[in-house]
Amino acid sequence: MMHVRRVIRGAALVATTAITTLVASQGAMAEEVKVRFSWKLKGEYGFFYLGEQKGIYKDAGVTLKLGEGAGSQAALGSLIQGQEDVVILPGIFAISAIQKGMPVKIIALYQPESPIALISHAEKAVKTPKDLEGKTIAHAVGETGTSYLNAFCEINQVDCSKVSKVQMDSQSRVPQFLQGQVDVVSVYKTNDLPVLEDKTGQTFPTLDMAEYGLAIPGMAVVASDAGIAEKATALKSFLAANAKAIEMTRSDPAAATAALKAVWQAGPSDKVVQRQIEATSASIHAPSSGTPVGWVDEKAIGDALKLVGSTEEIGDPKPASTFFTNELLTQ
Repeated sequence: MMHVRRVIRGAALVATTAITTLVASQGAMAEEVKVRFSWKLKGEYGFFYLGEQKGIYKDAGVTLKLGEGAGSQAALGSLIQGQEDVVILPGIFAISAIQKGMPVKIIALYQPESPIALISHAEKAVKTPKDLEGKTIAHAVGETGTSYLNAFCEINQVDCSKVSKVQMDSQSRVPQFLQGQVDVVSVYKTNDLPVLEDKTGQTFPTLDMAEYGLAIPGMAVVASDAGIAEKATALKSFLAANAKAIEMTRSDPAAATAALKAVWQAGPSDKVVQRQIEATSASIHAPSSGTPVGWVDEKAIGDALKLVGSTEEIGDPKPASTFFTNELLTQ
């Protein structure tokens, strides 16, 4: 009997040692992925923090390092310099940069259409594109919503000559709108709109630009060509973990809110952040036709390149394969 006990204790010790070795091995194999957002913390980034809190990235063998940003140009610059492994930014900016020769690619596109809306005052409500005629709209250089207003008008048979764009700096747009100096302003449904409606206590007439055909690529994951070659395995694991975190956030936005607020105490109220997170989940295309979340459609890239070409000189469009790869989304 004593011999049997010694055998059992020995087997248990061997098993414990094996488990400890396996865990240590997994920890040693974990690869750091440095992620830079294009802007400050906001509800759009909630799924990253929920995934990190729930151990999704760790389980995928990824040590996640998240950092706030100061604009798309700065984020892309840090990517090219090798300071980051990926950046999270609007896909339209990546497409423009790639066309100009920047050696980066979109490796996942979560928002094929940016969740941009035009909001107005009840007494001058803009509920359909045609309602824009005769209205004034705030515009800032580089602002996504109104930079492609001519294309939006063309898609919807609106006479854009009857829409007055009032140019101002980006920080003045919303205050000028609230003061009634302009009739319309563009906002992100995933960021600005929940904050603005909470602040004013108003529900504004809203025209969803994507619903009326304006497909401006939004949240994208971008990596450098060199980074894709050097860290393909880690990037694959990162994107797979993102997919799980996105679905978890879709199912439990309150948990994602709590995870984000744990690192963003100075942010808006939980109610506002949860509205941002829910709007983001609604804007991320769910997997369909056997393709994973984040799959990049070649036509979406081509259409976006035409949009870019409508506002800036781009020369001859580069081949679609220059702009993206879906290889890291496949297992």
